[in-house]
Amino acid sequence: MKQFWITFFGSIVGVVVGSLLTLVLGVFLIFAMIGALVEGAQTETALPQTAMVLELDLRDGRLDSPSRSPFGFSDPLSTVELVRTLERAESDDRVAGLFIRANEFGMSPGAAEELRGAIEDFRAAGKFVVTHAQGFEGTSVTGYFAVSGSDQIWLQDTTSFTAAGLASETMFLGGLFAHFDAVPQFEQFHEYKGAANTYTQSDFTEAHREATESFLGSIYDTAVLRIAEDRGLQADALRAMFESAPHTAEEAQSLGLIDQLGQVVEAREAVRARLDGEASFVEIAQYHAQAAPTWNNGPIIALIEGQGAIVTGTPTGSPFGGEEMIGGDFMSEAILAAADDNSVRAIVIRVDSPGGSAIASDQVWHAITRAREAGKPVIVSMASMAASGGYYIAAPADYVLAHETTLTGSIGVLGGKIVLEGTFDLVGLNAETIAVGGEYATAFSAQQEWTDSQRAAYRSQMSDIYDDFTQRVADGRDLPLERVLEIARGRVWTGAQALDLGLVDEIGGLRDAIGAARQFAGIDAEARIRLRRYPAQRSPMEAFQELFGVSAETAQSAARLNALMDMPEVRAALQARQEMNQPGMQMRSSTAVPN
Repeated sequence: MKQFWITFFGSIVGVVVGSLLTLVLGVFLIFAMIGALVEGAQTETALPQTAMVLELDLRDGRLDSPSRSPFGFSDPLSTVELVRTLERAESDDRVAGLFIRANEFGMSPGAAEELRGAIEDFRAAGKFVVTHAQGFEGTSVTGYFAVSGSDQIWLQDTTSFTAAGLASETMFLGGLFAHFDAVPQFEQFHEYKGAANTYTQSDFTEAHREATESFLGSIYDTAVLRIAEDRGLQADALRAMFESAPHTAEEAQSLGLIDQLGQVVEAREAVRARLDGEASFVEIAQYHAQAAPTWNNGPIIALIEGQGAIVTGTPTGSPFGGEEMIGGDFMSEAILAAADDNSVRAIVIRVDSPGGSAIASDQVWHAITRAREAGKPVIVSMASMAASGGYYIAAPADYVLAHETTLTGSIGVLGGKIVLEGTFDLVGLNAETIAVGGEYATAFSAQQEWTDSQRAAYRSQMSDIYDDFTQRVADGRDLPLERVLEIARGRVWTGAQALDLGLVDEIGGLRDAIGAARQFAGIDAEARIRLRRYPAQRSPMEAFQELFGVSAETAQSAARLNALMDMPEVRAALQARQEMNQPGMQMRSSTAVPN
């Protein structure tokens, strides 16, 4: 026995020492790499001064807002960054046009609509847009929707045009749980809060099906109408084209869905010919990095971005990136900091969230009301979705904008547990619970079902949250509570529907939200503004110090390290480290929508 404990503790010590050695070795290798690269750094290629064509590849997924990770070098530009970069390029005489590689399979409807609007503004500034697609192979119309406003759309002639509509697949686990003697117990407010049904049901309830068909139909109608406008087609004729898909490339051209057939190299050659052979193609990320806006001392509008599930506290993910979340502490502190800054004239909050913690959502709601009380107008720009908690935090703003295809509303609440006692019995596993105190102490136990009094108490909690939520909406939107109760009940609406219901004020994207902020702050429409992110992004050096516990001894050494962190070779190494942190594989699919 003594030998066992010696071996046991020896193993633990070995693991700890080994881990420490690995960490030290990793830090040593990084610094060795940096030292070896000091004299080998290459200066980035300068941007051409004439006839620049920006290149945008929509085939990779992207976040709505920039990642909070300062090491996210490999991430494509976010949707917000794309919109801002294209806006900057509109007044850059060096930029002649935009060349897009289309997404073949489909994308978020809200992101597609935002990009379509950016393309429209870019063309209105006198720039051209040419898109090449290696097929529209997915059945979703959203990939085509994003680029339908291009001056010219090319399609590889050996591919097909398969865009047919929209589809949403919902997996119901009720039958699976029954098969394994698991008992899902959920309370939902109310019948349209369909996420609970995925645990308790084996098929759509009538209300769940009604809401899903409604918002899918609304998104599809919007896409058909806007694409028809872009392509100069009748909406009914376009709908018939989609609903008779798939089409060959030749058929798509004859129907007017695309303009030219050919390989991507031929599309590039056509763009060069358009500019008398003088075109220089520049990746939009390079342009974004090097074509920094000219500094000005104009009025400041704060931009606060939140994407992902809403949770309490401040999410502390890996500095190399990962899942984005909205932390109640993090976002509310950013809002209050902007409100306390005398130089800030207005606040724009960008929301892309399916919801989450009601507690954290209420914390952000309170911060927005405090900002308004401090005299700062608050404008909310909804991205692909601002549902449930995402709508909760939008409700108190002075003005709310959404895309026609934004999924919003879902004013409701759900919660519960899955009892696994029967499942454990099937495999001979036994778990016993010992509790002291009141009966509610075991309310969240996975070993036993609710008692009648526990269920009643839990339902009362959910009811209180629902009452608070609906009252917050009534107060924030200046709607009668009775009206809110009619349109709440957990139902998801599109932005187009929400506008009719009074849940949002305007259909528009980020640039429209900034324009609204100007108006509310009394800033002249022609005045140059400064858009300042809150909180400021950490520099790679700051994150590097936090990660490894390294501190720069002098300002000179800090400056040198900051320069090193910007070197392409160091960025490449950190990018490789980031990619190691990403679990699984990225899968492409048609448009995804929440329940």
